[in-house]
Amino acid sequence: MTIKKASEKDLKNILELNEAAVPHVSSVGMEEMEWFLKKAGPFLVVESEGEVAGFMIVLQPGLKYQSLNYRFFCGNFETFDYVDRIVIGDNHRRKKLGSALYEYLFTNSDKKIITCEVNVRPPNPDSMKFHKALGFNKIAEQITEKGEKRVAMMVKRM
Repeated sequence: MTIKKASEKDLKNILELNEAAVPHVSSVGMEEMEWFLKKAGPFLVVESEGEVAGFMIVLQPGLKYQSLNYRFFCGNFETFDYVDRIVIGDNHRRKKLGSALYEYLFTNSDKKIITCEVNVRPPNPDSMKFHKALGFNKIAEQITEKGEKRVAMMVKRM
């Protein structure tokens, strides 16, 4: 397993992983992935068995990003790392790759608060269990995507 910063050449594989994970993450196009590559801090890739096995996109406050979830955290915290999305490909699950991405973030972040959201509707019980095991706690719930989703707003204090 190798964790590295994402590059332009990784984006095609990252986009495929992202779209395979819908509805647990929102669908995006290549243009938005390219925006994330420029704005995220960090945008990480985990490689396993010679391929992109997963990724994590972390955003800082102050970006022109219209996500309701991101805006919730901007409205409630002055400084934080926001995990916009973390995806591990089906063939690479249960290998602790997601935990490794979070450990990289926890070790390398200077922020006291790490934030994310987890779907409540449609339910994503594996993600909820995973995030709780990492020390995240639900502080609120929010309805998004015109009522299609309900998410738990999660916070880990470092």
